[in-house]
Amino acid sequence: MKTIKISAIAGVLAMGLFSCMKDNMNMSTPSPELNINYPAAYIVNGQSNDVYVISLETNTVKEVIKLGEMADASHDGMNMSTGISWPHHIYLNPAKTLLSIGVPGMDLSAGHSGGMAGMKGKIALVDAVKGKVTKVLDLPVMNHNAAFSSDGSEIWTAQMEESGKVLVYDANNYTLKKTIAVGGQPAEVTFSSDGTMAFAANGHDSSVTVINASTKEVMATLKVGADPVGAWAGSDGNMYVDNEEGKSISIINVATMSVTGTIDLGFMPGFAAYNSQMKELWVTDPDNGKVHYWTFDSSMKMWMHGSAFETGKGAHAIAFTKDEMTAYITNQTANTVSVVEVMSHKETKEIPVGTKPNGIVIK
Repeated sequence: MKTIKISAIAGVLAMGLFSCMKDNMNMSTPSPELNINYPAAYIVNGQSNDVYVISLETNTVKEVIKLGEMADASHDGMNMSTGISWPHHIYLNPAKTLLSIGVPGMDLSAGHSGGMAGMKGKIALVDAVKGKVTKVLDLPVMNHNAAFSSDGSEIWTAQMEESGKVLVYDANNYTLKKTIAVGGQPAEVTFSSDGTMAFAANGHDSSVTVINASTKEVMATLKVGADPVGAWAGSDGNMYVDNEEGKSISIINVATMSVTGTIDLGFMPGFAAYNSQMKELWVTDPDNGKVHYWTFDSSMKMWMHGSAFETGKGAHAIAFTKDEMTAYITNQTANTVSVVEVMSHKETKEIPVGTKPNGIVIK
């Protein structure tokens, strides 16, 4: 009888010890709550699985938001694992209170095309002031980004599969509102500068699906260059599509829903951004660590290559400040962010950040 009692007690102690070990593996003391109440740039670092916050006033890293943990009220605020790995592009809602991050779950720094069959994606929602992950949405299929609608009431994300879809979620209760059929293997879904149209870049179809953001109806499907990744909005009424395999930029006029031109680059583009102050189109060249820029010659009706300037290895995403006089560029291989004076096209500072920095958004 004594042996049975001792064994029973030992079993209970062992179970308790295992439970404590399991809790310690899944829970940790919550990180301190932040107060990001200043002009800032948020940088997603894919490999280090975090977001660096750079103060625009000092151009220094002020905070680090850990994406691998989320506060769980059922465990007295202890942090639980979010299951997030390789976060990608990041967006800010119009109220500047909430960040949305697409989580494909794989490294896309060498190119956006392809993915493993059966891979599932996620959307991470992060409090932009407190720096806390507030919600993680599990998706049926791998995604690249998660963009807010112009009024902030919806979150749109594409599903990277042959029978491509765009999923539209309610940004308040996170329920699925609409599923829209698009082309094959859509990567990024983005909005025109006025928010009236959404654009899904279909990599395997070499096309872009144009969607009415209000009615959710497909308005057009436009042929572009090979392996488009994203259609990036310009304030000039155009969308600029970076075609990775085609090594080109396709220009879509939003009003006419038509492709009006193509810029042959001679390199694989990483990202495209239009600067309305300089009337320049900036395109990153990841393989050579540069940014090239073009201007449109109205008399010749063609885009003219201005020049290029060096940033860091693996140059990728571009974000301009509100006055468009300063640019912040993520360098995925160098693990830095370049601060660039727009008028002179010169890098003024290189800021070390996390590993494999990718998306960036400015508040």
